[in-house]
Amino acid sequence: MPILETLSEWLERPFLGNPLWRWAAALLAALGIGLVLALVRRGLVSRFRAAAEAAPAGLAALAAAVLARTHALFLLGAGLFGGSFLVEGPGGAPSRAFVLLLLFQSGLWGGALVSGLVLRWRQRKGQDPAAPSGVTALGFMARVAVWAVVLLLALDNLGVEVSALIAGLGVGGIAVALAVQNILGDLFASVSILLDRPFETGDFIIVGDLMGKVENIGLKTTRVRSLSGEQIVFSNADLLGSRIRNYKRMFERRVVFTLGVTYQTPPEKLEAASAALREIITAREGLRFDRAHFARYGDFALVFEAVYFVLSPEFNVYMDHQQAINLSIYRRFAELGIEFAYPTQTVFLAGAPPKGGIDPLPH
Repeated sequence: MPILETLSEWLERPFLGNPLWRWAAALLAALGIGLVLALVRRGLVSRFRAAAEAAPAGLAALAAAVLARTHALFLLGAGLFGGSFLVEGPGGAPSRAFVLLLLFQSGLWGGALVSGLVLRWRQRKGQDPAAPSGVTALGFMARVAVWAVVLLLALDNLGVEVSALIAGLGVGGIAVALAVQNILGDLFASVSILLDRPFETGDFIIVGDLMGKVENIGLKTTRVRSLSGEQIVFSNADLLGSRIRNYKRMFERRVVFTLGVTYQTPPEKLEAASAALREIITAREGLRFDRAHFARYGDFALVFEAVYFVLSPEFNVYMDHQQAINLSIYRRFAELGIEFAYPTQTVFLAGAPPKGGIDPLPH
């Protein structure tokens, strides 16, 4: 048939070194591969997102975020690269173009992975994802590093000599680091605080003679709200080099208190006082008794010392227990007839005449 013969002749017509039917087959193969990859991407993203509903901070959500960053241009390029095997062309040109496209897509995946890890870390810590912090800066630096590697690999793939460029960037980086070393010191201190976690937002800390609740760990400073209401701003580098007392990490609180009774207290009542202290402390729930002793002879009192543990780190809980113990001691000592001591002094006058009017001092 003339029409079929004409079509067959037209398909055999050469174009850029290949018959037209090869180009048509390559185009169909490229479209097919791109369509299959798009459907696979869509299916995987949907499945991972469905799994992420049960665990928003899990790996499924991270995988869905990374796959969602697969660019349509990369899918098309993968299809064209697959279809290029059906035609004969310049050696290596399709491979080099696809490698550049793959590097670009790798940068997108790497950036999405870094962002997802930062978001996952903040969600697990219960922090506002929009709030600035050192981990956000760390994520930004990681994304810059990813794209810097992608750029260098792309230039190397194009035949550009990157050794001199890397050396120049190294020298420039040293100069910049020296110029902003204080800022970088605080920044890396912030990252160290967030990774090592000596304290977190919401912890009550004491640094030297300053104390308060941590409100925010920023890129350069950490802000603490003091008990009196003002905000204390610490440099991250100085804070990291200080001795920090973190009361939020306290599991239980050790309490030592003393009280004094008068020297006129008889021995049997001293023994009863020690037993009363033990009984009062052990009777309360939420406490662990350690010891109660007649500890020492004071300047104006016989001193008792008692030690117990509050099984809660909360300061208000400790004060409630201590108040109840103090009231119970007051009542029990009143029942036992034991008097509390208070500062007293007895003064003896050496020059006072004795009874009978005789002066003891010689003239």
